[in-house]
Amino acid sequence: MSRTRRDGDPRTGAARRAFRSAAVCAAAALCVLSALFGTFSPAGKAASAAGASSAIVVEVSTGRVLSESNADAKAYPASTTKILTALVVLETLPLDLVVTVPREAAGVEGSSVYLRAGEKLTVEELLYALMLRSGNDAAMALALAAGGSVPRFAAMMNERAEKCGAKHSHFVNPHGLHDDEHYTTARDLALITAEAYGNRDFCRIVSTRSVTVGEGESRRYFANKNKLLGTYGGANGVKTGFTTKSGRCLVGGAYRDGMQLVSVVLNRYDMWEATRAMLDKAFGEYEMRDMLSLPAAEDGGRAVEVRFDERGAPVPAKYPVKRSGESVGTVFV
Repeated sequence: MSRTRRDGDPRTGAARRAFRSAAVCAAAALCVLSALFGTFSPAGKAASAAGASSAIVVEVSTGRVLSESNADAKAYPASTTKILTALVVLETLPLDLVVTVPREAAGVEGSSVYLRAGEKLTVEELLYALMLRSGNDAAMALALAAGGSVPRFAAMMNERAEKCGAKHSHFVNPHGLHDDEHYTTARDLALITAEAYGNRDFCRIVSTRSVTVGEGESRRYFANKNKLLGTYGGANGVKTGFTTKSGRCLVGGAYRDGMQLVSVVLNRYDMWEATRAMLDKAFGEYEMRDMLSLPAAEDGGRAVEVRFDERGAPVPAKYPVKRSGESVGTVFV
């Protein structure tokens, strides 16, 4: 027995086509509305930024930004967190202090140097484990030695980050294992790293390509995971990072012709290529110029404030200026 289809039933040919057209239009309208609300609502914007790639290059002595892309977007730093961990530890504990590895540090998930509870290493040895091999267990041992607890050490990290000028970051652990409340931006991470470059021990450790630490059963060989070292001219740091939520992250550092640069790329699958290209571009376009040789600042040009230390020397002594020429002048304060 055949079924009859009434006019207007969406199962009829013409009506079915009209129904489909209306459905497509409704779906398209819904997508547009979703995009609009996702763009303009704070929650939508934050969610989008958390998944975006970002990058920046800064000159360390002046903090001048030489290039940037989405540098203020919220991002997860993964193990690049350990730059701040190292800085806080270096400013808190002596390098030769012997640390007994606590039970909480043994067996921390993720990247590890396989520390054993009760094992004894110096702060310096643990810092090599932290920065060369990205040991999450080393991060935990150092945090507990410096802060007594993870929450206390995280508070120390946040306080130090704020002093670096990092205003849009929040840290809850010393290693960078994912937590929704553990985040930063490319700009903030560059500011933190530039500050860390002012510590000689930090520079020495992060530029080390390989090292053997410990004695007896605690003897370990660490090779630095940073592929820039030995393959990029002037490379002298800094740290890699990766989680499934953060994507691939790399903070690079290189020194050429009196100019120390720090680069940050977050959530970039091609982090090595991107970093090399950014550093090449910055070194190719900028050079350090004596601030006292720059002309007096005029309207329409970049004004650089020249301050003097207690010896009467300008701080900083030099400033990055485009090789092609740009209107940069000084203002004495």
